[in-house]
Amino acid sequence: MTAASTSLDAAMSQIIAAEEQHVAHNYHPLPVVISRGEGAWVTDVEGKRYLDLLSAYSALNFGHGHPAIVAAAQEQLNRLTLTSRAYHNDRLGPFAAALAELCGKDLVLPMNTGAEAVETGIKVARAWGYRVKGVAADAAKIVVAHGNFHGRTTTIVGFSDDPQARADFGPFTPGFVSVPFGDAAVIDAAITADTVAVLIEPIQGEAGVILPPEGYLKKVREICTRRGVLFIADEIQSGLGRVGETFACDREGVVPDIYLLGKALGGGILPLSAVVADRDVLGVIHPGEHGSTFGGNPLAAAVGLRVVEMLQTGEFQGRAKLLGDHLEAKLQELVGHGVTAVRVAGLWAGIDIDPEVGTGREIAERLIGRGVLAKDTHGQTIRIAPPLVVRATELDWAVEQLRFVLAA
Repeated sequence: MTAASTSLDAAMSQIIAAEEQHVAHNYHPLPVVISRGEGAWVTDVEGKRYLDLLSAYSALNFGHGHPAIVAAAQEQLNRLTLTSRAYHNDRLGPFAAALAELCGKDLVLPMNTGAEAVETGIKVARAWGYRVKGVAADAAKIVVAHGNFHGRTTTIVGFSDDPQARADFGPFTPGFVSVPFGDAAVIDAAITADTVAVLIEPIQGEAGVILPPEGYLKKVREICTRRGVLFIADEIQSGLGRVGETFACDREGVVPDIYLLGKALGGGILPLSAVVADRDVLGVIHPGEHGSTFGGNPLAAAVGLRVVEMLQTGEFQGRAKLLGDHLEAKLQELVGHGVTAVRVAGLWAGIDIDPEVGTGREIAERLIGRGVLAKDTHGQTIRIAPPLVVRATELDWAVEQLRFVLAA
C-alpha cells in the first residue's frame, strides 16, 4: 500500500468516524463514502467508481445529475426558491397541471417526503369518509397489508408488522386493519360500513420487491368500487417509470382513486411528493386543514415539472421494461447458484440469497469490493433498482460481480 492510498484510507475513516460520532444512528450505512455521481455511477472519496444499483431507493430513477433536471433546478435557483403557500408562485400551477394529466386526475396536493404523502392520503381518506360517505365521527377504518412499508412516522409504523419499526414507539394511532398481501378476498371480508379506504403498495418494495398474484390489483379495484371505499396506491417507490410503466398499477390497467407519489418525483435533486386524486376526493380538504411550508415550493415544482415532461415521452418506461426483461434473464441464471429466488418488475428486483453463502448484508458488503452498490433488506434479500439510464452492458457486468461474490 502506497503512502497516498494510506492517506486516502485514513481520510475515509475520519469521515465515517465523524458521522458515527455526530449523526444519530438511525441508519446502518454500508462502508463506502460517496462524493460524486454521474448517471448510473458514483465515485467515493478515494476516486473509486461504483455502479449504483440502489438509486436512493428509486429516488434517482433518472440517474445522478441528469442534465435536463439539473438545468431546471439551476434556472429556478436563480429566480425563486421558496414563497410558502401563503402566496401563489408561477411554478406550482404548471407542475400540478402536468402531474394531474400524467395521472389522469384533477387535483394535486404537493408535499415533500413520501411519508408526508402517505400521512396526507390518510387524512384525505378519513375526511372523505366523514364528509362524503357519512361514516360516524372518529370511526373510520383503513385496510392495509401485511409486510407493508409506507414510511416511519408514528401513525405509519403503527400499522406496520415489522417489530423493528414498531418497538418502543407506541401508543399507536387506531383505525387500521391489516390483512395478508396478495389476497383480494381477505380485503373484501375486512371491509365494513366504517371502512373508508384500502391502502396498499402495488408491489411491496421494502419487503423485498414482492409481486402480488396476477389479477390482484384488478380485484382490489373492483372490490373498492363495489363496496364504496377509496383505493389508495402507494406508488412512491414503484411509480414514475421504475417497473416499465408510468405506474405499477398500469401493469394491470388499474387506476386507483388516490396516487401517493414521491422519491423520483424530485428527480434526485430535492424532496418532492404529492397526493393526486379527482376533485370529488381531494376536494374534501379545505384551507387551514392541511399544509406544509415547503410543500409546492417553486424550486421543487420546477424540478417536478421537468420530471413529468421526461416521463411524458415514454422513453424511461420503455427502457425500464426492455432492460428489466434483460436483467431478469441474467438473474434467473443465478438461481441454484447462491440465489434461491428472483422477483423482477421492470428495473426493480428482489434477489433472495441462499443462507449458505451469506446474509444479504454480507453479500452487499462483498459487492462493494467489486465496484457495485446494492442494499439488503429483511436479512436474506438484496434489492436492485438501478437508474433507468443504465446500459445493458453495465447490468451484465453487475450480475457477473454478483456471480463472483456468491461463488467466493
